[in-house]
Amino acid sequence: MIRQTLAAGLIAAATALPAFAQAPAAPVPGWAVGRPEGSTLAPHAPRLTVTPLDQVPVGALRLPPGFHAEVYAHGMPGVRMMTEGPNGTIFAGTRAIGRVYAISRNPDGTTRTRVIAQGLAQPNGVVMVGDSLYVIAVNRVLRYDNIEANLDNVPQPVDMTAAFGLPTEQEHGGNHHWKFTILGPDGRIYTNVGVNCNVCQTDRDKFALLVSFKPDGSDRRIEARGIRNSVGMAHHPVTRELYATNNGRDWAGNDWPQDTLHRIRQSGEDHGFPFCSGGAADPQHNMGHACSGFVQPAALLGPHVAALGMRFYTGTMFPEQYRNQIFIARRGSWNRARLSGYDVVVAHLDSQGNVMRLEEFMTGLRDDANQRFADRPVDVHVMRDGSLLVSGEQMGAIYRITYRQ
Repeated sequence: MIRQTLAAGLIAAATALPAFAQAPAAPVPGWAVGRPEGSTLAPHAPRLTVTPLDQVPVGALRLPPGFHAEVYAHGMPGVRMMTEGPNGTIFAGTRAIGRVYAISRNPDGTTRTRVIAQGLAQPNGVVMVGDSLYVIAVNRVLRYDNIEANLDNVPQPVDMTAAFGLPTEQEHGGNHHWKFTILGPDGRIYTNVGVNCNVCQTDRDKFALLVSFKPDGSDRRIEARGIRNSVGMAHHPVTRELYATNNGRDWAGNDWPQDTLHRIRQSGEDHGFPFCSGGAADPQHNMGHACSGFVQPAALLGPHVAALGMRFYTGTMFPEQYRNQIFIARRGSWNRARLSGYDVVVAHLDSQGNVMRLEEFMTGLRDDANQRFADRPVDVHVMRDGSLLVSGEQMGAIYRITYRQ
């Protein structure tokens, strides 16, 4: 009896060992959900170290005749979205490296860069409201008061997270929780709330939105539904209508859907995601919806180009044909067999605000023959002198574009 019991125990233990020894399967990252079997496509690894000035590829940039490029600032790994303070300081957020930079200009035209915040979770969204810098990092909202007077002794921020009540990182599930943030002509703060998946049925009052708030975080207003992941928006300087870039879903083919530009004429408009993308029915999630019943994109921007930061050109340095037109940074594809994007384009509008054509503006960073890229433009900013700043995330540099005949 003892032998039988012992034998039975040994057999049970031996049977249990393999299950006990197996490590739990690693969770599939959000970007990989739906990736076709056998595909090796994956996001490009960001560069998190300082790029020496002589390695910043400013010489590779190609611009229309009369335009010139220079390095405005460098040594800022992961630099992304930009905003400008009343005294001319450029503040720039990041994603992978968790920092916020301040770039000030010296009297001799050189620039000085400071790290004014670090250790944050993807502080991509930055916007100035008066003398205060707002930083939105995943689901945190921090306000740095009188920041330009305290660049060398940054005050503790005012935590506005509870007031804004954005979805938490856990609710996003690691998907599309970085923010792009602007101050509207109505004094409200506008930002995005990306979808909490690649493509899925989700709470359409909570995700895949453009929203706005009063600066104290109150009076949340849905500006647009059904916009999957907008990381760029701006108001038309004349009509004050809101325009926004949008990144389409992954794993539906090399050439579909295209990234899109959206025009929001009334708060609360529905632009169709996940039922429709790029004006066409989603092959998996349409659920019988007629795409004509949603607001159609203002323009198609190319498949998987990662259209991000955008601004209307409001300066006077550039020729007349660029006034009040939209400059759009296209960060570049990772989920497409052939690279696309890695440039800055201009969406030319007619007098009614309709997009008439796209123009390649800043190119030269994509090497099609070798399927390589030299940098990834992520945002644009119009300076008060009319020059245009372009942030390059991969090389940690900001380029300055000027025009002279």
